[in-house]
Amino acid sequence: MIYENVSLKKYNTFGLNVKADRLVTFRHEENAIHFFEQNKGSNQKLKVLGGGSNILFTGDYHGTLIHPEMEGITLEGKTGNDVIVSAGAGVIWDKLVESTVNKGIGGLENLSLIPGLVGAVPVQNIGAYGAEASKTIEKVRAVNVTDGTLREFTPEECRFGYRDSIFKGELKGRYLITRVYFRLSTKPKLSLEYGSLKYELSKMGSTSLGNVRKTVINSRTAKLPDPQLIGNAGSFFKNPVVSPSVAEEIRLKNPRVPLFNDPSGGIKLAAGWLIEQCGWKGKRIGDAGVHDKQALVIVNYGNATGLELFELSEKVRISVAEKFGINLEREVEII
Repeated sequence: MIYENVSLKKYNTFGLNVKADRLVTFRHEENAIHFFEQNKGSNQKLKVLGGGSNILFTGDYHGTLIHPEMEGITLEGKTGNDVIVSAGAGVIWDKLVESTVNKGIGGLENLSLIPGLVGAVPVQNIGAYGAEASKTIEKVRAVNVTDGTLREFTPEECRFGYRDSIFKGELKGRYLITRVYFRLSTKPKLSLEYGSLKYELSKMGSTSLGNVRKTVINSRTAKLPDPQLIGNAGSFFKNPVVSPSVAEEIRLKNPRVPLFNDPSGGIKLAAGWLIEQCGWKGKRIGDAGVHDKQALVIVNYGNATGLELFELSEKVRISVAEKFGINLEREVEII
């Protein structure tokens, strides 16, 4: 479907009533291939828009937005305990997590209730509670928006990093992801070491996949605002990774700073804690604010503009840099 001069309010979780010159939606991979083949060589400005849960529009979008609506969750095959499950790019991410957990298939349970669509998962390499999507992704199908050619990416070709991938770097804007394949397990090794996850889970009596999912959902809903009730895009900034020497310098001045070992060999700091120490938690400027339960989340209380939300994020970022010498990197994409 092709829509002209369309409101994007339902396509972004900040609830901003901005417009796009054109919005094109695809329910089938073949339709996307045909569209891009037909538009080969054109100079139109194209951008892929998923569920809008990791994006901030600072104004109207003058160009064409591409929105995937490919559905379907499929059990592709099973070898021993390993199970390959695929999902269309338009599937709501948590519906996939719920489906696999209900079938006794593990690997995605720690990523419960993360907003957005499946197509955005490899782009962002979403993660939470000690788990990252990249650890489960088997391959990614995508269509080149410049000529309609179809390509399958291996995990190595995706170049996954912390909240990062080739789709955010070298190939940014060049591919529409249509389907993602996950290698999961009927006998998964549960990841329970993050924060108080194991303690909270112990209260439920067993470490079943269903209880892990319930515990993660309870934890997220307790500290993160529901985008249906208050506009937000979840974590606005990435947790910074610094050298051990920089981390030690910060710890000496702030003994209670939470520090986490990162696989890179560096030390990961909690961006929310840094922001809170700068006095931003619960602060509000007009209808733009910092959430009162999780300082990592910037919220729209109703009528804030995208520009006002961006300006608030700048104030937060600058204050953290001045106090700690740490430059926070936005997880949310600014348009």
